[in-house]
Amino acid sequence: MVLFYYKSGSKILQSSDLKLLNDLGFEDIVWIDLNDPLGKEKRAIEAFLNTELQTRAQAEEIESSSRYSEADDVVYGNTNFLLSQGDGYVEEPVSFTVCEGILITARNTDLRTLSEVGRKLLASHNAYITGYHLLISILENRIDLDADMIEGIAKEITQLTRKIVTGPVEKSTLVYLTQLQENIMTVRENIIDKQRTLSSILKSNLFPADIQAKVTVMINDVNSLLKHADFGFERLEYLQDTVLGLINVEQNKIIKIFTVTSVIFMPPTLIASIYGMNFEGMPELNWKYGYLYSLILILLSAAGTLYIFKRKKLL
Repeated sequence: MVLFYYKSGSKILQSSDLKLLNDLGFEDIVWIDLNDPLGKEKRAIEAFLNTELQTRAQAEEIESSSRYSEADDVVYGNTNFLLSQGDGYVEEPVSFTVCEGILITARNTDLRTLSEVGRKLLASHNAYITGYHLLISILENRIDLDADMIEGIAKEITQLTRKIVTGPVEKSTLVYLTQLQENIMTVRENIIDKQRTLSSILKSNLFPADIQAKVTVMINDVNSLLKHADFGFERLEYLQDTVLGLINVEQNKIIKIFTVTSVIFMPPTLIASIYGMNFEGMPELNWKYGYLYSLILILLSAAGTLYIFKRKKLL
């Protein structure tokens, strides 16, 4: 689907009718948004702009030159937007092109950021003079959502900490902790991607001068988010060490119980072994009370060992 926003008098309107492009000029269109477009739709936009749009394969490339480039007064860029999926996040590549002051975005799924910016554009078109301003607004909105993700992970870390402190440590706890580590690293990598894009924009001569101040503020916000992400990851590493330590303590308790039990039964086992030899010269062998005597001796040896353990506070 292709949705484009164009000027009509003092308003901004939206349409998906490609035939309308024949009646519009570059100065009329502000934004063309391609959401999983058909081949003929993409070719129609390329013919209208007289430029070639990026493919999805190009949008997924991770080289610096592929993430942002400029050529013949045209800006090409790619970035990833995170989408929640189950307990984690998935990355959706988004490519953007600014040509003749028109912003062209391409993605393969619905994205909250683009929908919100579209509503803002229809409500207050004066705030988005060109496609350059729209692009900055999209990145700003996405950074705000990334900040919300980091805040959400921080709350989950706090809840996990309380669970570890108050409850027994289970395997699911360690699995959940590992998932949070993966999530925060994914968000951090995504923010770094935005940082690289913003740095390239700040160095560009194509973007209007009034954008530079906002881009500088956004870079500072991104740096702050990276610090929060690093702090969250450090908290998770500390929790991981704590969980492993508690697991070791529980294992040591179990081993201690088996050790104490085996030591307590060592003297009775020794006595039973001695009287189980059946030598003819054993004095208690034919004694009437020999069996009772051996049982009492076994019980006393076990009780004595148990008493020593308690006195030494080993139990």
